[in-house]
Amino acid sequence: MYPEMLVAPMRQQLESVGFKSLMTPSDVEAEMNNAEGTKLLVFNSVCGCAAGTARPGVMKAVQEASKKPNSLVTVFAGQEADAVAKAREFTAPFPPSSPSIALYKNGELVHFIERHNIEGRSAEMIAENLKAAFDEFC
Repeated sequence: MYPEMLVAPMRQQLESVGFKSLMTPSDVEAEMNNAEGTKLLVFNSVCGCAAGTARPGVMKAVQEASKKPNSLVTVFAGQEADAVAKAREFTAPFPPSSPSIALYKNGELVHFIERHNIEGRSAEMIAENLKAAFDEFC
């Protein structure tokens, strides 16, 4: 587990644009079992690709998109292990990946960006990918 003082600023980045941090498996279940509408779930992380491209790309997409998900939620890999494990149950058949980004429509996983699709890509590329998914599904 990472010290909270280390992850707090990283958590706050997403919270500052409207994300709700899910801290327990119960939080995850309650949020994910509410399947109505669209939901964006971000698996946050302390790694460089999360800091350099994933969080900035997600934030840019959420701030700029004309269509947006109804709900924005996040779990923090390496911090709330039980909540992350529960959230990963909702991303099957994709293997665990942090950071990663999942978009749901009416409870169905409709778009997923794995870590290998984040590494080596710019925040702008991730934002454009997400905005296109928002336009299609939201």
